[in-house]
Formats: sequence, structure tokens, C-alpha cells
Amino acid sequence: MKLHRNLVFAVIDGLDLIFNEGEYADKVVQKVLKLDKRWGARDRGFIAETIYEMVRYKRLYAEIADVRVPFRRQDLFRMWAVWAVLKGIELPDWKQIEPTPERRIKGKFDELSKIRKFREAVPDWIDELGEKALGDQLWTEELAKLNQPAEVILRTNTLKTTKEKLRKSLLEEGIDVEPIKGYASALRLPQRANVFQTESFKKGFFEVQDASSQLVAELLDVKSGQRVVDTCAGAGGKSLHLAALMENKGQLISMDIYGSKLKELKRRARRNGAHNIETREISSTKVFKKLYGSADRVLIDAPCTGLGVLRRNPDSKWKMQPDFLEKITKTQHDIIRSYSKIVKVGGKMVYATCSILPRENSEQVNSFLDSDEGKDFSLVKEKKIYASKSGFDGFYMALLERK
Repeated sequence: MKLHRNLVFAVIDGLDLIFNEGEYADKVVQKVLKLDKRWGARDRGFIAETIYEMVRYKRLYAEIADVRVPFRRQDLFRMWAVWAVLKGIELPDWKQIEPTPERRIKGKFDELSKIRKFREAVPDWIDELGEKALGDQLWTEELAKLNQPAEVILRTNTLKTTKEKLRKSLLEEGIDVEPIKGYASALRLPQRANVFQTESFKKGFFEVQDASSQLVAELLDVKSGQRVVDTCAGAGGKSLHLAALMENKGQLISMDIYGSKLKELKRRARRNGAHNIETREISSTKVFKKLYGSADRVLIDAPCTGLGVLRRNPDSKWKMQPDFLEKITKTQHDIIRSYSKIVKVGGKMVYATCSILPRENSEQVNSFLDSDEGKDFSLVKEKKIYASKSGFDGFYMALLERK
């Protein structure tokens, strides 16, 4: 493989923004890819994949390169040289690349690969937390899977098309997709492609959404004509799915504390042809208190550590601090108690997270059921989804019914 200086420099620039400036990897990759319009698909693929892989394995590469945070530019080149040697790429003769002892790199890699926290590149506290929560074997399997790049999964927008018609449309545009057994609306891309450039996307025939995430709206068991409230809607992936399942009939109230995310949801809803969505920014407790006792269905897609989606957001393991778990579990505790009051008698609620930690999941639900606010609810079913078992994102979801 011939290395081009401008591509490697783009990778180094991106890593500097992520590791030293604290910027988010997905935003940095988008920004870096706009630096040179002449880059083709292969060049762009090299930049994005190299940045993400180096973010995933930051701890391992830094340990082998013997560099520490904050990384100087020279340190980032040293880490990149480690990555290149381990990939079997011949190092170029550039002044930024120091003489690199390849045998020592490979020897150190073999040695560190025997230790899970280095092999899978996680901070000590996350490794200890995961092992304690899930046990040695499951945590080891899960971490390995969470370090593999996520596949591109589409969710068919049934308001506009069917899975088979979408498959045909994409094939006509040169993109091959295949159905996934057990997932009603999901299609998988065997090979990565920029699906956002397709006419099918522009016409609102699909959204990109992981297969595990697609199970959340389905679990809520919505019906056409109901009043449904999505309490932590964000940019609305699950709201759009709910609108499709409701066949655009009834009222879907999508709420969030961030107005900017709801603006994005409105834009996506227009493309999707989802007309029954009404957005409400939670500017005060009055916004949701007005809805108490009025909804047939309530979705609480709670904020969480995101440990189940590290494949997509590998930089989050470096940004997260140990005290965040305490803060987020307190937030979850309060949210489920407040928003559950929106469910009317005989109604149903789903509590979901993209975490794999019992503290954020089944323990939160059990604590709620033991509380005053949860005494009228019963657990109908729950799903614990692990990436190592399903092949998709780690998720938790519980369906509860108000008696």
C-alpha cells in the first residue's frame, strides 16, 4: 500500500482534535474529510478507518509507542507508526517518522495482548466495572465485540415503502443489502457505502439505525390512533420508527431538553413523511406534568453511559469519567419516576438504554417497581442484548404495564 503524505497528515490532525482538544470523533472525521475535495472514496475510507481504529486502540498504541497524554504531534506520529507496523504497512521515509524498531513493537504487542485492558484498550476503571458487573467471560467477549467496527444497518420507512421495494431501489442504485432474520424492517449492507447520497435516502425510504435499536419501538406495542409520548426523543430515530408503526395515525409527542435535537427531528420527519409527530422542548417540568395520566404508550430511552454502543462511539471510553456513572444513574432514577406518571391506567411504557450495565438497566427497573411511583406497574418482559451474542449494539429494554 502506497502512503500519501496528505492522507496521513489528515489522520494526525484528526487525532490531535480528538485526543487533545476533546472533540467528538464522528464530528472530527466529517470535518477532516472536507479538507480536500480531490480525495476519492478510497482516500476518505483510509482516513476515516485509520482515525477510528487509532481511537479504539489508543491505550494499546500509546503504551507500545511509550507516549502519554497530552500527546505532542511527534507522539501522534509515533502512535501512527505503531499502527502501521502492526498492519504490515511499510513505513515511509519522512522526517516526521522516527527510526522505528519493528521487532520491539511486535514483541511489545504480543506481550500486552495477553492483558485485557491493553488488548481491548479500555481505562482501568471501565475494565474493573465491566468485569464486576458481567463476570470475566461475558465482559471479555463483549469488549472484543465492541472493538469491532459496526455494520451499516438500515430501517425501512414503512410509511413510504416496503423492505423488498427498498432492497430493489437500492440495488438499482448499485447498493446491495440483505434482510436480517428476526428484524422486521432491517436491512444490512454487506459492504460499506455512502447511503446518504442515494435517491432512496433523499426520498425518505429508510433511516440508518442499528438492528438492536430497532427493537425498542417494536417492544412498545403501539397501535394506530393512540397517544404516544417519546420522552427523551433526541434527534428522533425511535420517534420516526414509532410514527411508522402507528401508520401516521394518532398523536406522537416527541420531547427533549435540547431544542436543537428536536429541530433535526422535524427535518427528518419531513423527509420521512411522518405527519403525526409533535415536538415539545422540555424547558420546565410543566411541559411533561401537563401530560400526566394521558398517554397510551410512553418511551423512556434514557440517557446512559453508552457502553453498549462503543463500536460507534469509541472515543466515549476516553471522555467518560468514573463519577459519570453516579450522575447518570441518579438522572435515570429521577427520569423513570417522573415520566412514568404520563402513562395512563392500562397503558404501557418501555424503559431502554444503550448500556450493558445492570446498574443502569434491570436494577433501575427493579428499584422503580419497589418505589411509590412504580407500585402500580408490573414488568411484562425485558430484553438484555449483548453485542457478543447478537452481533449488534448492546441494549437493554423493559416493557412495563400500568395496572
